[in-house]
Amino acid sequence: MGNYFKNFGKAVKNGDGAVKGSLVLMGLGYIKRKQIMRGIITFAMQALWIFLLIFYCIPALKDLRTLGTHARETAFDPLTMQNTVIHKGDNSFLILIYGIIAITIIIVFILYYIHNIKNVYKLQQDAENGKHINSFKEDLRTLINDRFHLTLLTLPTLGVILMNILPIMVLIAVAFTNYDSNHMPPGELFSWKGFENFKALFSGTSSLAGYSYAFKKILSWTLVWAVFSTMTCFIGGIFLAMLINSKGVKLPKMWRVLFIIAIAIPQFVTLLLVRNFFGDQGIVNHICSKTGFTGLMRSLGLISKDAKYIPFLTSPGWAKFMVIMINIWVGVPYQMLIATGVLMNQPQDQLESARIDGAGKWKSFWKITMPYILVVQGPALITDFVRNINNFNVIYLLTADTYVTTDQALANSHGKEVDLLVTWLFRLTGDYQNYKMASVIGIIVFAFCIVFTLVSYAILMRGNKEEDYQI
Repeated sequence: MGNYFKNFGKAVKNGDGAVKGSLVLMGLGYIKRKQIMRGIITFAMQALWIFLLIFYCIPALKDLRTLGTHARETAFDPLTMQNTVIHKGDNSFLILIYGIIAITIIIVFILYYIHNIKNVYKLQQDAENGKHINSFKEDLRTLINDRFHLTLLTLPTLGVILMNILPIMVLIAVAFTNYDSNHMPPGELFSWKGFENFKALFSGTSSLAGYSYAFKKILSWTLVWAVFSTMTCFIGGIFLAMLINSKGVKLPKMWRVLFIIAIAIPQFVTLLLVRNFFGDQGIVNHICSKTGFTGLMRSLGLISKDAKYIPFLTSPGWAKFMVIMINIWVGVPYQMLIATGVLMNQPQDQLESARIDGAGKWKSFWKITMPYILVVQGPALITDFVRNINNFNVIYLLTADTYVTTDQALANSHGKEVDLLVTWLFRLTGDYQNYKMASVIGIIVFAFCIVFTLVSYAILMRGNKEEDYQI
């Protein structure tokens, strides 16, 4: 990034009159080098940007500063017995989106402007060195042949900007407002509140202090869930793959197919069925009651003395334990398939050398096989951890309609003991329209996942460890 702006400064300093003139008239440098069509296109782009700046960007940024000043006005009409809109007013959310689009347009043009100056300076250097300067047709041919990868990436890049970057910018902006059920456009306006929402989530000193308690509790459970759900499926998949592929197991293909069937069934179908099975009046509780297992749980103090069923998905401790166990059933077959592929491609010379040196199977596994799996599957393991932090399906589908929180402080913040940050975020937006706090939580989850991923990859990919396992 430093070199990008450094080269721009060098172009401005050392450029000739045509380059310096391009600071004002962007196509001038191309016209000087006989690239007439390219100069005309650049002039048109500059004219378009000036038009957008005057008639769109400046008004949008002006409104963005206040997020609207006139609320919708209505009056009761006795003839129709309905409220009639007298003045439409401003829509804060649309103003926010238009403002962010305006900022994006300005940033894109600034980058294009810098790139243009560097480009015309390169043409100057080519001319001074006697190099051939392409015609417009030759430039088009280059985009189709030599630089086709850039041409091919244009549409995906625009898609990423529209579908990913702009929504993230909106998410970040909403976190600094008071956009909630009490400030819902177009009926009401919302406004900028600075870091008030972040202070509420971390310090607990504002009127939103209850969110600080809920955030700490839900964050701790989210991390516990992510660690256990990732490691249990990872280790379970490895041991299951080794068990099925061991020489003593008969019909390994049949066992492998049975576990693949578990993957083939849509996950939401499995989770909804399992939720019904383990419900308070479900078949599992019915069997436990008939066999005396429920009574055993009462005698051991694991459920209350007057409980008629085991609260698999309705009690905090039981629910947390059960979602991890159910996730093992859902996730282990998938990990088993991956581990099978990794183990089948493991170099056998090191294992053979360890066997000759007298190492047992257990020691060979921990010293050779496991390090090899971590090298090959490490990036996927990091991805699984991040995915489990945002594992919406398992938690929500198992507990959404069955679990009722017993913690009043959590309930006041619309959270539950079994919530992950992502399910809490979903409930805040879908059920309670508290977009400001949901946006803050979304930013925190996003930032944590980025930092964790970058640090983990840096540690895991340090050096070229794959060379140790190459034949």
